[in-house]
Amino acid sequence: MRTHLARLGVRHWSLAGLAFCVLMMAVALGLEHIAGLEPCPLCIFQRVAVLSAAAVFAVAAIHNPEGRVGAGLYGVLGLAAVAGGIGVAGRHLWLQSLPPEEVPSCGPGLDYMMELLPWRDVVAMVLSGSGECAEIDLLFLGISLPGWTLIGFVVLALAPLGILLSAFRERG
Repeated sequence: MRTHLARLGVRHWSLAGLAFCVLMMAVALGLEHIAGLEPCPLCIFQRVAVLSAAAVFAVAAIHNPEGRVGAGLYGVLGLAAVAGGIGVAGRHLWLQSLPPEEVPSCGPGLDYMMELLPWRDVVAMVLSGSGECAEIDLLFLGISLPGWTLIGFVVLALAPLGILLSAFRERG
């Protein structure tokens, strides 16, 4: 099995990563539109990270670079998008772990902030967290949604790591 995984190319890893991104977004949109769970600002940032990774994987799958430089670039870009998602999901979990008296107060909605503030200030405010991000709306097997998203990002990290493996393995 290990040798089979080592033989997978950039396109295979990219398509696998893209498929997993589609799955993650389908779950997120299903929870929003079917289960009625409104995403908080940190949830939206996690979706942006998934979509960023999906864009990298889609371009990598279409391009399917042969050389180490191209494949390495896609691997690093994909890993950066996934790492961003891991960071935001981790921050979200941390906010949920705070005692109620330490939870930041609820701030304005993301749409409102995007209309009035520069992008940099919006990012800083969202990452500082708010009360709505600390709410736990759903537990599945004892793990909150940001916890599952963090697990999803860790699994998703296998795709860019696979791309990097294919970029730097010896060619025979």
